[in-house]
Amino acid sequence: MTIEELFKDKATKAKEKTEIVSKWIIDTSLPTDELIAFAEKAKDPVKGTCIEAIEYATKQNPNLADETVFGFVTNTLTEKAPRIKWESAKVIGNTAHLFTENLDKAISNLLANTDHEGTVVRWSAAFALGEILKLKTSHNTTLLPTLEDLSEKEEKNSIKKIYLDAIKKTKK
Repeated sequence: MTIEELFKDKATKAKEKTEIVSKWIIDTSLPTDELIAFAEKAKDPVKGTCIEAIEYATKQNPNLADETVFGFVTNTLTEKAPRIKWESAKVIGNTAHLFTENLDKAISNLLANTDHEGTVVRWSAAFALGEILKLKTSHNTTLLPTLEDLSEKEEKNSIKKIYLDAIKKTKK
């Protein structure tokens, strides 16, 4: 079955599609560049499912992401659909340690999502920024005070805790 056939299949539920696509990524039967080419042309719900599959796969094995994947999810952080924003942020959180030289755009796009009205978008941006902060790169000179400010402004304790945990780990 091709990825096109999978997404046209009405009998397969969205969650199953995510699992199937992530298995294809993990067993490398679906190259990530093919998935990205498909996702770039897809409507938001399908694109969100593709990115969620990448998130699931990179959570198990971050090395499945190459620079093309990282660039793709960095760019999709600016999409309108909240699900695309939050799944992309989670992929960045899973893989940032592999791309320490390519974090500028990811950081600025993630920071733009920290004041989104959606809790899940803010939570996933906090997760990714926290993971980046823990890498202790040169970005921390500006990122640390920014995340300290964000932790003070954030009203949701679940999100505030992500910032504070990352800040604490950085200061050790």
